[in-house]
Amino acid sequence: MTIASLIAGREQTIIGCSPDQLVSDAAALLADKRIGALPVMEGGEVVGIFSERDLLYCIAKVGAEALTKPIRDVMTSPAISISPGEKALDTLALMTRRRIRHLPVVDQGKMVAFVSIGDIVKYRIEKIEAEASQLRDYIQLA
Repeated sequence: MTIASLIAGREQTIIGCSPDQLVSDAAALLADKRIGALPVMEGGEVVGIFSERDLLYCIAKVGAEALTKPIRDVMTSPAISISPGEKALDTLALMTRRRIRHLPVVDQGKMVAFVSIGDIVKYRIEKIEAEASQLRDYIQLA
């Protein structure tokens, strides 16, 4: 299965931030939307990712002053991205290898979705459950 088929049919409202926004604003957005990361967008392009980890590392490094910094100073950049044609299992391997939990899906220079490791794991569990059900049906008919 490809990422394109994984994201097909789901609402593609992408919640992001700009590199000039303050860390405090982005942290509030993460908390309000109950999400773990935001793509950082500038001029229609993904220039970075701001995640809970970025927030934690920044606070650990400079303390409460971190909340007054612009996102560009603390975001992870450049952002690693994938194309819609990427295979779901290859994406999971990339996320595991790079220890990242969120990836922008970019098609012809435009971000079309933002996937999390949870999206990929959910797909994988559904696939395994479907295969197990097919095997049970096959065994019962044999």
